[in-house]
Amino acid sequence: MTTSQADPETRLSRTVSGRLLYLFILGDVLGAGVYALVGEMAGEVGGPVWLPLLVALGLALLTAGSYAELVTKYPRAGGAAVFAERAFRQPVISFLVGFSMLAAGVTSAAGLSLAFAGDYFGTFVDAPERLVAVLFLLAVAALNARGIRESLGANVAMTVIEVSGLVVIVVLALVVLGRGDGDLARATRFADDTTPALAVLSGAILAYYSFVGFETSANVVEEVRDVRRVYPRALFGALLTAGAVYVAVGVAAVAVVEPDTLAGSSGPLLEVVTRTGAVPTWLFSLVALVAVANGALLTMIMSSRLAYGMAEQRLLPAALGRVLPRRRTPGVAIVVTTFVAVGLVFTGDLASLAETVVLLLLLVFISTNVAVLVLRRDPVAQPHFRVATVVPWLGVGSCVLLLTQQSGETWLRAGTLLLLGLLLYVTMRALRGRDGRTGATEDSSAAG
Repeated sequence: MTTSQADPETRLSRTVSGRLLYLFILGDVLGAGVYALVGEMAGEVGGPVWLPLLVALGLALLTAGSYAELVTKYPRAGGAAVFAERAFRQPVISFLVGFSMLAAGVTSAAGLSLAFAGDYFGTFVDAPERLVAVLFLLAVAALNARGIRESLGANVAMTVIEVSGLVVIVVLALVVLGRGDGDLARATRFADDTTPALAVLSGAILAYYSFVGFETSANVVEEVRDVRRVYPRALFGALLTAGAVYVAVGVAAVAVVEPDTLAGSSGPLLEVVTRTGAVPTWLFSLVALVAVANGALLTMIMSSRLAYGMAEQRLLPAALGRVLPRRRTPGVAIVVTTFVAVGLVFTGDLASLAETVVLLLLLVFISTNVAVLVLRRDPVAQPHFRVATVVPWLGVGSCVLLLTQQSGETWLRAGTLLLLGLLLYVTMRALRGRDGRTGATEDSSAAG
């Protein structure tokens, strides 16, 4: 396998093709969100579940444009933290942006592990939910440590399975409608007690969680071949594919099952399967488990690579930058991020953790959109993707709009995580300062 001469040097293994990158992003986006949150969105808007999904896709594409420009301009692991360091030249901002990404990543993985251990897993085995979640995270860590190519190879298979499951939902809806059952008109009827515009905005916050994951790709760019050429294609192609699938599933679900029934279910798509009776519930539960597992795997790949990249930038302890000699994967970062995710399993449920993830990522996205504008003053020799100037401005506005809709409880949870990050930053600065003073004293003694 050859590497483009335009690709910068890296200690990581550059083995990811454009097709694998596309499937990486698609697999990360097409995760637990649509399998678990269709019911929540139906509770917000009623029948037009597809509408907040479409709005969320548009909002996600704005920030994706900024990522496409910055990733192809500075193709280094670390993602948003690297962009913030270059743009703002303030270590504390770079650290908090990177830490927000890390916090969002491990929080999302913890939530996905709980989703894995919930009703879908209960179809097969009745076991303590938290224990299953912990064992699941350990299995994900083992696959992550084995290698990026092995991990993405598993992602290819799991992405095919989870997309097939969503296609099955659409096909089942067509069968139901074809035999005269169901009601396609429900997809246009809002809930009686809602204001449509406000309901769509509130639903878009939930739908946004179904699209986050595209940003994780910025943390594997050092392992992508010919990254400047393939990254924009993979990013936008995966988001548009996910959006098309989501809209089709949203229409199909409410055409077969009443929105109130979907809203009351923790496995809303399983309600569709049960209503049709055409597919065994255990089989669809297995597909849903694969979808959740895939999302967790890709999220933990991102988190470990982000920790590695921040260590390379001296924003986290240098130990997190250690690479397994044979596998060339960031072993210490994988262990640490898994340990944190395991701890978060015991702090909340899927819904509360998902809301926290969205808030943290919105803060990161604001930083990234602003960084695009600031770094226009920093030309690079290599050609790269360039987004229209209005796009990052609209990206900032969309993030601020969604932030205004977050609850006080979510702000408190995310604020607590950021405060912990700030304390970690201050502690690291103090330790580095003390080490510097100690080194200076020792040098003076040696000179004397």
